[in-house]
Amino acid sequence: MSILVFVEGSEGELKKSSKEAIAYANETGKKIGDTEIIAVVVGKYDQSILESLGNYGASKVLTVKDSDNIDQQIGACADILAEIMQSQNISLLIMTKSSFSDNVGGRVAGKIEASIVSNVVSLPDVSSGFMVKKSIFTGKAFATVSVSTNKKVLIIKKNIIDLRLDENLAIIEQIEIAVKGLEKETITGKKKIEGEILLDEADIVVSGGRGLKGPENWGIIEDLAKALGAATGCSKPVSDIGWRPHHEHVGQTGVKVSPNLYIAVGISGAIQ
Repeated sequence: MSILVFVEGSEGELKKSSKEAIAYANETGKKIGDTEIIAVVVGKYDQSILESLGNYGASKVLTVKDSDNIDQQIGACADILAEIMQSQNISLLIMTKSSFSDNVGGRVAGKIEASIVSNVVSLPDVSSGFMVKKSIFTGKAFATVSVSTNKKVLIIKKNIIDLRLDENLAIIEQIEIAVKGLEKETITGKKKIEGEILLDEADIVVSGGRGLKGPENWGIIEDLAKALGAATGCSKPVSDIGWRPHHEHVGQTGVKVSPNLYIAVGISGAIQ
C-alpha cells in the first residue's frame, strides 16, 4: 500500500507544514503496516531539497515534468493528484491545511469519489475501521469521524506532529501528466512579504489588539516577537482601523494559525 502526500512550497523552498504532512503519513503508515510514503511536488526545486524529504519519511518523490508554472494553479494540481491516485491505485492522500490545499483537496475528492476530512488534529485510529479526530466550530470543540470509503483525503492542521529527522534520501522520479484546462487559470502576480515570519507557518505568534492604545506602541509586540523568533499578528479591529496591515489579521475572518504558542496582548473577544 502507498500513501500520497501533497507537498507545497514557494520561492524554491518547501513548507515546513508539508514536511509535517510527510511525518504524519509516515506514522500513519506504521499503524497500517507495509506502507510506502510517496510525496508529490509540483514546480521547480533543487534535487537536494527533494531528496531531503526522505529525512521525514518519504521513500519516493514524484515530480511532474514541465510543471514549473502551474504549482499555484488549483485545478492543475487537483488533476495531477487525482491522476496519480487512480493510475497507481493509491487510496489515501494527506496534505496540510491551507487555503490552497483546501481547494485542491476538495477537487481531488470529487474527481476520485473519496471522503475528505479537514482540520485533522491527530493520527488515525485504525484498530477498528478508520477513525480520525478533527477540530470543529473554529477550534472550540472536537469530533471523531469514521471514514468508511476506500479512498480518503485527509487535510491535517499544522504543528500536530513532531518532526524527527532520519538520515535517509528519497528517490526522485519524474512523471509526465497531461493537465487539462490550464488556460482557465491565470496568475497575474504574487506579492511576498519580505523580512517576516509567515503567520500560517509560524511556531510562535505574538498578536496585539486595541488594548495597546495606538500604533505607536506596536514596538512592544515587535520586540517581543523578535526576541522569541515569532510572527506578529493583530486582531480584526486593529487591521480595520489601519494600525496594522490586513495580512497580520488573525482569526476566523483572517489568517488561520496553528502555532505551538500564541501570545495575545490587549485582545478581547472570541476564542478563535
